[in-house]
Amino acid sequence: MKFLTTALLFLSSFTTVLAQVISIPDGIQPPAGHTQLITTHAKGAQIYQCMLLDNQYRWHLTGPDATLFNEQGAIVGSHSTGPQWKYRDGSVVTGRLVKKTNATHKTAAPWLLVQGLAHSGTGLFATVSFINRINTQGGVKPNIPCNSNHLGSEQAVPYQADYRFYSKQTE
Repeated sequence: MKFLTTALLFLSSFTTVLAQVISIPDGIQPPAGHTQLITTHAKGAQIYQCMLLDNQYRWHLTGPDATLFNEQGAIVGSHSTGPQWKYRDGSVVTGRLVKKTNATHKTAAPWLLVQGLAHSGTGLFATVSFINRINTQGGVKPNIPCNSNHLGSEQAVPYQADYRFYSKQTE
């Protein structure tokens, strides 16, 4: 019973986050002529690796590992390094960062505008032109030191976010 209650509370948090009306900051708005297709909620981790870059030890983001959920809390896809998003219908979009802005809290990963560059499949994500990452929680660099003792080690930092997917309007 305890598991069921926890699961229901966990899933209900998705609909609460997705149902919020969020204003996208001007700096990360998709260009005019793009319509929102879907919003998903991601839950997973941002993966960091301790590297020696420019003679300094630093945590370097290698990519996400997250599951995508719809408004009802059902799994609809995944998000991985690329960055890449896969939808349950087999369609895939890979993008590149266009702009970012600080999240509302310093312990949360930045909000993003990503342009969809490569597609596969014929489903929903086959036409995605832009993606927003908003409502982030967690996902920032690890709090432990990155030094010679940790070189090459990876840390999975839990995060959650909402992703809005857009497609170019057809006339």
